[in-house]
Amino acid sequence: MPHMTPPETVVPAALEPLEHREDSCKGSVIEDTEIVAVDSAIDNEPIVTRKELWSYYLYYNGDNGVGPLGYTVTLFQTLANNAGYDPAKGPGSSCSPSGQCVLPWAGGVKSVNSIVLIAQGVSFAIMTLLFTTVGSIADYGGFGRWVLLVFTVLCWATQFATISLTTPDRWRLGMALYMIGFITYGATLVFYAAIFPRLARNTAHARQLREKLRRGEISAEEYELEESMETNRISNISTAHSNIGYIVTLGLNLSILLPLASNPKVNNYTLLLTNGYWVLLGIWWFVFQQPRPGSPLPKGAHYATIGWKQIWVALQQYKQLPYTFMYLVGFFLLADGFNTTQNLVQICQNDRFQFSFLQNTYLGLAQAVTSTASTLGFWYIQRYWKISTKKMFAVTNVVTILLPLWGMVGLWSSKFGYRNVWEYWAYNVMTGLFQAPYYAFSQTMMAELTPPGYDNMFFGLFGLSNRASSLIGPNIVQAIIDKSGNNWEGFPFLFALCTCACLVIWFGVDVPKGRHDAAAWAEKRRSKNGEDKQPAEESEGGR
Repeated sequence: MPHMTPPETVVPAALEPLEHREDSCKGSVIEDTEIVAVDSAIDNEPIVTRKELWSYYLYYNGDNGVGPLGYTVTLFQTLANNAGYDPAKGPGSSCSPSGQCVLPWAGGVKSVNSIVLIAQGVSFAIMTLLFTTVGSIADYGGFGRWVLLVFTVLCWATQFATISLTTPDRWRLGMALYMIGFITYGATLVFYAAIFPRLARNTAHARQLREKLRRGEISAEEYELEESMETNRISNISTAHSNIGYIVTLGLNLSILLPLASNPKVNNYTLLLTNGYWVLLGIWWFVFQQPRPGSPLPKGAHYATIGWKQIWVALQQYKQLPYTFMYLVGFFLLADGFNTTQNLVQICQNDRFQFSFLQNTYLGLAQAVTSTASTLGFWYIQRYWKISTKKMFAVTNVVTILLPLWGMVGLWSSKFGYRNVWEYWAYNVMTGLFQAPYYAFSQTMMAELTPPGYDNMFFGLFGLSNRASSLIGPNIVQAIIDKSGNNWEGFPFLFALCTCACLVIWFGVDVPKGRHDAAAWAEKRRSKNGEDKQPAEESEGGR
């Protein structure tokens, strides 16, 4: 049943998502540009409870990336390195820390570092298919409720399976488990993030803001600012929880890494503990999540094809959402550069510390502590001075550019540019201080530019920009490294990529106008397709 405004409630014209008037000269339909990004249909959805919100935070506390993003790739790289040989000495020789290490690959040989980057590139390609197919489907009926659960369980299963990775000859199995875990972990991040715009629109505070706007107690500008602050609040607190979970997980892992340092399976046991922590905290979201089903599937549509059709329609109408798509393009480039920079520095770091879980744990703790402090600090600064999300995001992007720039120094110097132990400590501290807020503000900007009711589709595209964008970077960088034999040769390309992306976002994205365009587009799509929201209890598959 469509949402009906009570007769006694007077709705200001600014609240109407889309208005039309006929041009007397041309007879064309002109859209009102004074649009407030309010989706009145969400008033039928349940208000977010305290248990639900805290279970949402706790899920991210457990889904902190220590296992699938950190330890698993280190374990895979360790097995591959132990199975490889020095090409200068021939098969049967051992790899030296300062020399090249190769493995048989596709009828020839390829360096271990290149194989790791290939695994990441293929993983990102698979993510592209997943996000574009599943992302839009999750916006319809009750399907979205189960997407996050399925990917979470698959990721949990692959992390537990790493207990079998005990000998170098299993490096191929290690590669497979790393890829599956990496893909499903990336999917959990995307579909977790797709939930928070709808949560932010259904908090008690957000409902009060909409009521005040309807009664004319606050202006449209005040409403949009306060709604943005509410969205940022949930985004920043959830990001802080992820970093807190990172600290707790690494702290717990020391209880295994230190006393069992000489045990050959210590890394495997550490991964089991890491994953068990996520299971313990993450399961509660699936218990306390309230049903907020999307629109019914359009008549004649099919779940197998609706995702691609919706994306095709959105791409065809990019002129109606210019700032949303400009942001997706800019973030595609930025995420490609930043993610690949992280991967390349991780490879150099593993080489420098000889794949030590213990050293990586210490470095991770430094990053996690600074990440937690910076996320809360950035949120306090933004809330106190009412700074826009775009400006806060721009500050973090400056450091995103500096990270590969410092790596370029290593091309001309053997003393600086990720050549020393202290530089990896500095890298992890700087990454913690600025890149944790980077994640929070980047997804908040996406939430502000997403058409209401199409969260999963556009966050699927956002996930494509974020995770699957690195389909390009790792493949180019691995080709550069494979040809030159020097890891540092990849940094100039990454510096150029990050710089270009930051300029696109700063000069090409107008968030207020983009928010208005998104509200208008969503209303037009619902009107055209007859996709009026139904109450949760009447929607097919809502539970």
